[in-house]
Amino acid sequence: MNCMMPKQIAMAVVLTLAISFSGCSIDRTAPRELKFGHVGEPGSLLAISVNEFARRANEELSEGWKVVPYGSSQLGGDELLLQKLKLGTVDFALPSTIMSSQIDEFGLFEMPYLVRDRAHMRAIENEVVWPDLAPLSEDSGYRIISIWENGFRHITNNVRPIETPADLAGVKLRTPSGVWRVKLFQALGANPTPMALSEVFIGLQTGVIDGQENPLAHIWGSKLYEAQEYLSLTSHVYTPAYVVTSPTMWDALPDDVRMIIEDEARATQAFVYETADRLDSELIDQIRASGVQVNAPERGAFLDASAALYDEFGQVVSGGPELLARAAAAGSS
Repeated sequence: MNCMMPKQIAMAVVLTLAISFSGCSIDRTAPRELKFGHVGEPGSLLAISVNEFARRANEELSEGWKVVPYGSSQLGGDELLLQKLKLGTVDFALPSTIMSSQIDEFGLFEMPYLVRDRAHMRAIENEVVWPDLAPLSEDSGYRIISIWENGFRHITNNVRPIETPADLAGVKLRTPSGVWRVKLFQALGANPTPMALSEVFIGLQTGVIDGQENPLAHIWGSKLYEAQEYLSLTSHVYTPAYVVTSPTMWDALPDDVRMIIEDEARATQAFVYETADRLDSELIDQIRASGVQVNAPERGAFLDASAALYDEFGQVVSGGPELLARAAAAGSS
């Protein structure tokens, strides 16, 4: 007999009740707390960005309205936060890699070495994200308010310095759950292990995983360097972070609240990029001073080893070749 387990039944009841209450018991036009959930630990770029945005927005919002950050996965990891956006129990979230698992075309930002620098990312935002990706996000139930940053990603581990892809052979490496990141590290010879960010430190301490890959601000903010011997500055992927909300919640907010939130979210981008650039410079020295061995490998071998991902993206994602070409050429005209 095909039946639901008690735990599954309980979850279904909870979700049904949450949908019912979110749809009928909250007056979205009344002044209230706007919950902004994210996975960043204190000191991470995500946390710094959300806190700065909340400060700016709260200075402008009328009495009773307040953006309140909930970091460190307090309201759940990225996948749960996206679910809660649709349920109406969270107002804003800051997903990154997980968007490639929700919407195929967002896998664009999983392609190795696609984004050259932040100026290039601004061009991609203007020429690709807003005209192409943002409408797809809206169709999937997520309205993008602004584009911030997760960052350029690097590899840490306890096995050896990573100078070439061959050095990743057999390394149990934590990745986010996005399918393209897993494919990338399979192509590079590692043993990728998807895991929630909140579980990574314990995984490193206990030896469940040998290493992980993240921007420096996450490596520092989550104290991952305390459980790692080597940091290899591969910059293999640049991941944006997206300020997202539910279209239903957003459209129900008063016009003045929407205007302030959108204006301040987009204005905060310059602060995010400046902070990210500063942290990229400062944190290398701080991580090295903690005793971690730092190396800067030649990136060409990593791109060569993972080039097949571009071909696969072009084959399996609708309009993939055009997206790749336009992103690569963005800002060049």
